[in-house]
Amino acid sequence: MFSIIIPTFNEVDQIAQTISTIFAANIGYEIEIIVIDGGSTDTSLDIAKQCGAIAILSKRKGRAAQMNLGASVAKYEILYFLHADSFPPNNFTATIFNSYDSGAKSGCFRLQFDYDHWFLKANAWCTRFNLNAIRFGDQSLFVTKEKYKRSNSTMKRQNWL
Repeated sequence: MFSIIIPTFNEVDQIAQTISTIFAANIGYEIEIIVIDGGSTDTSLDIAKQCGAIAILSKRKGRAAQMNLGASVAKYEILYFLHADSFPPNNFTATIFNSYDSGAKSGCFRLQFDYDHWFLKANAWCTRFNLNAIRFGDQSLFVTKEKYKRSNSTMKRQNWL
């Protein structure tokens, strides 16, 4: 029911832990993990494949291009975008599905850092507010495939992509 899309570039030190954390945090939902690599010079893609992810090499480097490629091959209606060095909350799939079932077509989780620094704490604290000015891609984002396609179409018309 979920397509989890992870754009990568030289993430050999992190990708295995991220994928195993995703599998452990998912409780009872069918998921696919799609790792879209932007031309790493390390073994990120090989490790992703060994860990059970669908591993694809993108012809274009860049987060947007890699996310678009991942969305185009995703087989499920709910897309969940995650950084290679980020971990989803425990039981994230149930939380997302409950939001989706309640009518939400997109959403994100608040930031939390594993490094104790005042600046990071301030950034994480700000993500509790529902304001676009303080939304970050690092929060991990879920969106329906339909909403994602419409958003991309709008950005292309306005020459943002």
